[in-house]
Amino acid sequence: MIEIDGITKRYGETTVVDAVSLWMEAGSITVIVGTSGSGKTTLLRMINRLVEPTSGTIRIDGEDASAIPGHELRRRIGYAIQGHGLFPHRTVGENIATVPGLVGWSKEKIDAKVSELLELFQLDPATFAGRYPHELSGGQQQRVGVARALAAEPKILLMDEPFGALDPVIRTKAQQDLLAIQKMLKTTIVLVTHDMDEAFHLADRIAVMDKGRVLQYAPPADLVKRPAAPFVETLIGDAERPFRLLAIASVGDAVEPGTADGDPLLPDISQQDALSAMIWSGHKALPVMSKDGKLLGRITLDALIDRAARPA
Repeated sequence: MIEIDGITKRYGETTVVDAVSLWMEAGSITVIVGTSGSGKTTLLRMINRLVEPTSGTIRIDGEDASAIPGHELRRRIGYAIQGHGLFPHRTVGENIATVPGLVGWSKEKIDAKVSELLELFQLDPATFAGRYPHELSGGQQQRVGVARALAAEPKILLMDEPFGALDPVIRTKAQQDLLAIQKMLKTTIVLVTHDMDEAFHLADRIAVMDKGRVLQYAPPADLVKRPAAPFVETLIGDAERPFRLLAIASVGDAVEPGTADGDPLLPDISQQDALSAMIWSGHKALPVMSKDGKLLGRITLDALIDRAARPA
């Protein structure tokens, strides 16, 4: 759990982060969004004390972060950035082993963890552990960067625009990988992005920042239904609001009894994807099936339109 209590950062007369208070539940994904210069990266970097706050307190599992030596705190918190930050002169295996080596793990334990993480990110250890970063694609480098951040089994992972340099196809896959791994490891993730689609796809809660302040901190659906400020409403986009509601809900939440013709949908895809499938195929309803082929019911166009409508 991360508690941010009245955190402020000033550089001379300029206030970059202004009295921010947030509570981040253990095992959750918090996404911080805002325009350039809103203070989101500075706020993230104060959690692991790469930037020292001017005032306020940050507590990690109830412990004041300022009482923990900076180097020790940063070894306990994973950190992944845009551009990966891999050491070019070290192999993939050596990059991933960086923090476990610093905290004194045995070679056997480190080797096992490197292999485990490479397999988790669908990179064959025999093929990739001995390669250097320049021998990898951008998507592979990104996966190695996240693997390195997770190598010492941190409870917290900080991510600053981690997927910003990736092309759309690789970026979508990287986001899916992150969700699957977070679900498996129960890591608390705090991620900074300027991409609202990414924020809505990943977040349990979103913090919207502007001019150093948090204007709203809430689950994605609350930002759409009840924006706390005109800036929040603008950031979400008026034309996007119905689709954002559908994007954060799964088909399984809208299944109703009955059958339908057409290609079946999986229950874990988004309702937005279901709407797209219906429009493209011309069907007003589609069957929903589990991965093992069991018919769960159907989802209808009328139900999706109702769910995307403006809340009463």
